[in-house]
Amino acid sequence: MTILQAFDWNLPVNHALWNRLKSSSGSLKKLGFDAVWLPPAYKNSATNGVGYGPYDLYDLGEFDQKGSVPTKYGTKAEYLAAISELQKSGLQVLADIVLNHRIGADEPESVVATPVDSEDRLRPLGEPREISAWTKFNFPGRGDKYSDFKWDKSCFTSVSYDGNTNEEGVFLFSGKKFASKVAHEKNNFDYLMGADIDLNNLAVREELLNWGKWYVKTTGIDGFRFDALKHIGSDFLAWWLTELRHISPLFAIGEYWSGDVRELEYYLDKVGNQLSLFDAPLHFNFYSASHSMSDYDLGGIFNGSLLNSRPDRAITFVDNHDTEPRESLNSWVDGWFKNHAYAIILLRGLGTPCVFYGDLYGIPSIDINPVPALPLMLKLRERYAYGKLRDYFDDRHVVGFTRAGDDKHPHSGLAVVLNNSDASAKHMTLGPVHKNQTMVEVLHGADPMSAFPRTVTLDEHGSAIFPVPAGNVSIWTTPDAAKTLFISLRS
Repeated sequence: MTILQAFDWNLPVNHALWNRLKSSSGSLKKLGFDAVWLPPAYKNSATNGVGYGPYDLYDLGEFDQKGSVPTKYGTKAEYLAAISELQKSGLQVLADIVLNHRIGADEPESVVATPVDSEDRLRPLGEPREISAWTKFNFPGRGDKYSDFKWDKSCFTSVSYDGNTNEEGVFLFSGKKFASKVAHEKNNFDYLMGADIDLNNLAVREELLNWGKWYVKTTGIDGFRFDALKHIGSDFLAWWLTELRHISPLFAIGEYWSGDVRELEYYLDKVGNQLSLFDAPLHFNFYSASHSMSDYDLGGIFNGSLLNSRPDRAITFVDNHDTEPRESLNSWVDGWFKNHAYAIILLRGLGTPCVFYGDLYGIPSIDINPVPALPLMLKLRERYAYGKLRDYFDDRHVVGFTRAGDDKHPHSGLAVVLNNSDASAKHMTLGPVHKNQTMVEVLHGADPMSAFPRTVTLDEHGSAIFPVPAGNVSIWTTPDAAKTLFISLRS
């Protein structure tokens, strides 16, 4: 499976994304994608909300709430039409959902709460006191359609603002406690933002399950991308996902934002390996490699990654909406290393790669250009990256890998060399099935399908020395594959 994250943080507020994805569904499939991850589709606390400040999960752009009927991306009808068209083109659709918090309450409520240390959530900073908390969600635009459940202070554990004093912090409601099976960062990382949902409240759990069933039946989606899992108890998620899979065999991906692979492995175990996780540690390795230049040891690029320890549960990625420049989790992989990182996640055959919208199309509003070689690498993955993997990550500066190809995919097999220093070369083997064969360079540095490609000839063992430009990537395929790629990319 190859996934496209079909949005970035800086898309214009023009309510056009759903229609754009509907019209481009065929071209996305042609590029080589199998699934599309859509941004949160429900009404946010603000008209321009990207999706992570959820107000009403039942409002998919249908009701006049929070300043508009459509969401940033369009109306409910357009959303459903986009899903249908994407699926008709052979693409699975993954819906992004936020189950941790709510933002944009309609009214404040008085509640007794204790201020706690923002850096140690289990340490109180004073005595309980009455605060004014924005926790009353009446949904006046929707009323009782789809659900008559109204959210109030009993549905939440904590907030970050006291309207009585205009004080910001973390305020834990009396009689409530933070979830225990969450990240241990800040001693307990249940609270993230807004009004934190009490997932131990049985009425809340039932309502979220009812919403999940309604959402799956209404939209026909194929799976979920869960936001902010380090703040959501693993026990709740395991229960919720198990219940929903009684009505649909949902594919599931989670975001657990930590560079410590042990935390990801622990969470996977606690949810019974019912989902896959984004490989944040690998992303951080890419980030370090891109900003350390030749000081980085490319031979250790997989160290501490989920791809290294549990490739079957690793969703590999280079960047995403949160890592964009100017965002709170900014860890943008520098442009010169994008080809290196995408060659690794797309062509080695381990993990499930997710390509970022901003890398495929660019982000004009912040002067980010597309990665020119991405269409080439997507085609290489779809058609030729098959067969036995041989890794050559045995050097600080020049590493690589080969794929032997197989009988099911004509002309398959390739060689990839990655370099973060001076121009060099790597001795690698594709295997005896390719003995005495000529290989053609289809990516020379940043230049896809050069008009004057280089060639090498393999020996009787299927081996050769493959050159690579300084600080760049070189990809080699069979001549027939190169010819087909050349025609495909220019058609």
